[in-house]
Amino acid sequence: MNRFDINDHNHNLKFNLAHEFFWGFGVAFHTLYALVPLFLRKLGAPNYIIVSTTGIFVIMIALPTLFSATIGRNIRNIKKAVLIVHCSILLVTFSMGFTFSILDPSLVFRAWQIYFIYFILYALSIGIIVPIWTEFLHQGTLRSYRGNFLGLGFAFNSVGSFLGGISLSYLLSLNIEFPRNFGIGFFILFLSLTVGTILFFPYRLKPARKNFRHKSIKQFLFEIKKIILHQKNFRKYIISRGFYCACFPGMGLYAIHCQNQFDFNINETGIFTIITVTFSAISSYAAGKIGDSYNNKYSMLLAYIGHLAAAIIAIYASSMIGVYAIFIAIGIGQGAFMPSAMNLIYDFSSGNDAKIYIALVDSLLAPFCLFYIILIGVLIHNGLFIISLKIIVFSILISIILMLFTVHIPKNDKIF
Repeated sequence: MNRFDINDHNHNLKFNLAHEFFWGFGVAFHTLYALVPLFLRKLGAPNYIIVSTTGIFVIMIALPTLFSATIGRNIRNIKKAVLIVHCSILLVTFSMGFTFSILDPSLVFRAWQIYFIYFILYALSIGIIVPIWTEFLHQGTLRSYRGNFLGLGFAFNSVGSFLGGISLSYLLSLNIEFPRNFGIGFFILFLSLTVGTILFFPYRLKPARKNFRHKSIKQFLFEIKKIILHQKNFRKYIISRGFYCACFPGMGLYAIHCQNQFDFNINETGIFTIITVTFSAISSYAAGKIGDSYNNKYSMLLAYIGHLAAAIIAIYASSMIGVYAIFIAIGIGQGAFMPSAMNLIYDFSSGNDAKIYIALVDSLLAPFCLFYIILIGVLIHNGLFIISLKIIVFSILISIILMLFTVHIPKNDKIF
């Protein structure tokens, strides 16, 4: 088989941009920072559940990642594997669309529990996908151009979400009864993810290793232990990311807090999506460039600063202009996060199995997410919105200090 070169990388880039566009368009109909919390509120879910959705989402993703990385340790055909695991999220999103658009609305109008089960299954399916998808991208890109590859990809994801946000706003303005209007959106999500998944077929991957060796579970666990015990820099990164987890309950909190203050129409959800993804696209591209030119540690700080700004603005917002500014800041944080986080994983793994590292990050961060979910949930249950926001600000400030002064550039790490 021929050597993987820049032509193969650029070939994959074209299909990755299309894949991310369709993925972004669909996810605009299921945004964690706007649609999910407002949909749950309209279904009658309690506030402490609503503000916990992003944190619960992160924890549910974390649960199957180590399992997925374990079963994926001996995969020879990574393309076939990534297509198979994506079937899980397609099944969940189809079921969501069917339940809320085809079934009698009276059967599901108050059943926030039904949607919440789908929401958990949706997150679990992503947790299964992520380690396999990470390895798939690792085999389909060149390291020196990976920051630009991911930055452009997530920028196109945001372009798709921009158009999806416009479509969502139009859909919610139509005279379609609730929750059928949202159910139609879930069907659009399913169709978009299906197209995005099909676009994996034309990818070209690096030649299979000739010295491939079967890895036992014992060897897999030994590698995990060695990473945790001997990679001090990776541990410091995890602690910094742990304090950053405070932003996750904030993602559900902002929309609810602002609706309490300004009583905006649910149609605003589409506008929030448009604003967020516009700045997410810019931030994704910038983060990719910063990562390639300087280091992914600094591009990650852009994500931290975006979410810090969102929490500060939420404390002092006095009009809808402030609300829009919150979603600008969320867009900057979200856009910078994905390319930075994935590239840092590749940097920390430094030629080792990236699936292990992505699974470890998600699993080790789960307790931090749980802590903030419980803390913020209790405070919100007692109506203490501003105190919750101040805790988020304080925690993200700590995460920034730790990232700046304790986490070293991963490329300089001596692995094992």
